[in-house]
Amino acid sequence: MNPPEIHRSSFIVHRCLLAFIFASAANAQTFQLFGYLTGHSAYVKAPPSWATGGFGRFDAGADTAGDHATRSSAVAQVGAEWSPTTWLTAHGQVLARSEPSGTKGRRFGVVEAYADLHGEKWRLRGGYFFLGTSRENVDPLWTSPYTITYSALNTWIGQEVRPVGVDLQYSPSFYVTLGATAFRDNDTMGTLPAGRGWTFGSRLTVYDEELAVPDGTTKPFTRDLDDKWGHSERVRVQIPERAMLQVTHLDNRSELGERRGLDPWRTRFNIVGAQVGTTGPWTLAGEWMSGDTTIGFRRGTFTLDFETAYLLGSYKHEHDRLSVRVERFSTSVNEDGKAWTVAWFRERNANLRAGIEYVRVSGDRPDATGFGVIQTGGSMVTIELRYKF
Repeated sequence: MNPPEIHRSSFIVHRCLLAFIFASAANAQTFQLFGYLTGHSAYVKAPPSWATGGFGRFDAGADTAGDHATRSSAVAQVGAEWSPTTWLTAHGQVLARSEPSGTKGRRFGVVEAYADLHGEKWRLRGGYFFLGTSRENVDPLWTSPYTITYSALNTWIGQEVRPVGVDLQYSPSFYVTLGATAFRDNDTMGTLPAGRGWTFGSRLTVYDEELAVPDGTTKPFTRDLDDKWGHSERVRVQIPERAMLQVTHLDNRSELGERRGLDPWRTRFNIVGAQVGTTGPWTLAGEWMSGDTTIGFRRGTFTLDFETAYLLGSYKHEHDRLSVRVERFSTSVNEDGKAWTVAWFRERNANLRAGIEYVRVSGDRPDATGFGVIQTGGSMVTIELRYKF
């Protein structure tokens, strides 16, 4: 593969980011900066975190299994949007973070960078972006208005599912939306649930970041390994401002066999998501995911089946919001668990949000016993203070 082919996907990301630099000078009236400054303090009773190479299911964990600890973190998320005309919008997001000692990964990086061409009924998006599947991460910069800790499904999406490619969306009416995506740079998708199981947190992987897995590392978003395009399709039916139902299919079409020190996983899944009460004080949302991921060896392959689902209820009254979420998760290596979350937020004004959350996860991971871990679940109480600008 020649150098232009190797760096093609990185070139797309970097060109999208350059658009924002020129936008600020060219037309200040159409350029907007926004974001969040968030601080967390968590009391956690769980094994060492997956983020440090352990089997603990939270973004932070204790030093040893059966112990407890207090961990603090902070993140700054900054987004930019430029709309030079009515049919073109460019968007980018970067973040910087401070994390507990021992956490592997980058402290600064690009989360999204894309441009949209759009008309009355269609939108063509190109770059590095989240697919529009989540029913809980519906606030700007792929954040949640409901909880501090995301569901197992959306924790994984934030860590390992983010295409670099093109997405075409068409809405022939107010009630139906169709979409299709062709993408690259996501060949290792599936490594995390196979390597250490389902986890719970709000940590977003940045481009070309190296994450920990037991006995190794992985790069979820990096230059394409096999020069093959993955694809995704979706259909959404909705009653505007009342309810919606969406079905999404994805297949990364990875070619199996180690390349450039990384192991591709051929991953396919379906997501069914629904939401009721999108604009009222009450909101009920849920998602179900089922799929499989396969890795290749010299003498064969290994396939992991996975499934998870959650149901979220939330009520907002004036400055307060109370949310409750229940969920289940499983894989075909006898991993079977459940979790529940209760979160309360108070928005003191349009810019400041304070909150507290309790998360309880129950579930074993049989292959963790070889690392001295029997119970991979635990509990966590988190206090949050977030400033929006």
